[in-house]
Amino acid sequence: MGLQGVKAVFFDLDNTLVDTAAAGRRAIEERLPHGLPRSPKVVSALQAKHHCGEGDARAICDRVRAKLLRECHDPATTCITELRISHWEEAIQETLGGQANRSLAAECYFLWKTTRLRHLTLAEDTRGMLTELRKAVRLLLLTNGDRQTQREKIEACACQPYFDAIVVGGEQKEEKPAPSIFHHCCDLLGVQPAECVMVGDSLDTDIQGGLNAGLKATVWLNKTMTTPLDTAPVPHYIISSVLDLPALLQKMDNKINTNLETGHTPSSNE
Repeated sequence: MGLQGVKAVFFDLDNTLVDTAAAGRRAIEERLPHGLPRSPKVVSALQAKHHCGEGDARAICDRVRAKLLRECHDPATTCITELRISHWEEAIQETLGGQANRSLAAECYFLWKTTRLRHLTLAEDTRGMLTELRKAVRLLLLTNGDRQTQREKIEACACQPYFDAIVVGGEQKEEKPAPSIFHHCCDLLGVQPAECVMVGDSLDTDIQGGLNAGLKATVWLNKTMTTPLDTAPVPHYIISSVLDLPALLQKMDNKINTNLETGHTPSSNE
C-alpha cells in the first residue's frame, strides 16, 4: 500500500491500541474461564485477607476509579506511586472509616497495577495491521501520562518494535493537545504536520491536538459510535475499530489521486 500525501501516522496508546479500561476492570475483579488458574484480584483480596465485605470492597474500588479520573499529577513534586497509593488509602478510609491504613493501600495498589499490566496486550490483528501499515508510512506512538506509568504499559504490551518512535507526554514540556508535542513528533520523523495523521479515542487530546498542530487529518476512534457534544472538536474521520484505519487511508489516497487526475483542489471540508 503506497499512500499519496501521508508520510506518517501517530497513534494514541490507551483505549486506542490497547484496551486499558478493560485491563483495569479485570484488575479489580477478574473472571476467567472455568479451569484456568485465577490470580488474586483486589476485591477478593480485600474480602479474603482483610475481612472486608463485598459491598465495601467494591465501594473502595469505585472510589479509586473516580480518583483516577480526576487525577492531577505533577512529576516534579509527587511520585506517581505515592500518589496512587494515596488514592487507595483515602478510598479505604472513606469507605471503612477509622485510621488510615497505608500498608493495605499499598497492597491494593500494587495488586491492581501488576494485574492490569498483565492484561495489557496488543492484539494479534492489531500487530498485523501495524506491520503492514509500516511498509507504507512511518508510525509513531504518542501517549499522554506519567513517564513511569506509560513506559511500563509500553513494555507490558511489547509494542516498541512496531513504531519508528515513541513519545510520552510526561517526558515533554507539554502534552496533547498542545501543538508543540505534535511538532516534536514531526521533527523526530522528519515530516511536516500536513503529511501526518493522528489516530486516537480522545476528542479533547488526540483530535483537538491534531487540529491545533495542523495535521493533515485526525481520525477519532469511537468504539461505541456515540454522538459527541456540539462543543466537541470535529474530527476529519471517524472509525469504530482501529483495524478500519488502512481502508480509510486507502480511501483518502484514492480521493487525492482522483483530485490530481481531475485537477480539482479539495476544500478543507471534503
